[in-house]
Amino acid sequence: MSPVAEHSRKSILVVSRHAHPGSSLPRSALDTALAAAAFDQPVTLLFQGEGVLQLLPAQDSRAAGVRNLRKVIDSLPLYDIEAVYVDSAAASAFGIAPDTLPASARWLDAAGIRELMASHDHVLGF
Repeated sequence: MSPVAEHSRKSILVVSRHAHPGSSLPRSALDTALAAAAFDQPVTLLFQGEGVLQLLPAQDSRAAGVRNLRKVIDSLPLYDIEAVYVDSAAASAFGIAPDTLPASARWLDAAGIRELMASHDHVLGF
């Protein structure tokens, strides 16, 4: 890879902290990750706070008139987004068991989250 091409490949961490089905923020976070991946940028997703609720398999988002985000999250590996992390404290607080998470999801504690954020060129919060 040329130095110019390598320089243009900045790592991006997309942090999703909201889960309300009527809010545009959760979908915007996923759209941003998908758009960056479409341009061959290395993308990582982190679900924090209420954002971990997007990972629940049984979401009823029809009442809000939006697409089930878990289905989009499950399809992320098709777009070369392999790195998906979950705030373990938030997931535990909401009673989310590790076996209900997408196969690509990895739990992180507070220290791991700090390290993840520090290791990326850009951190985008939604």
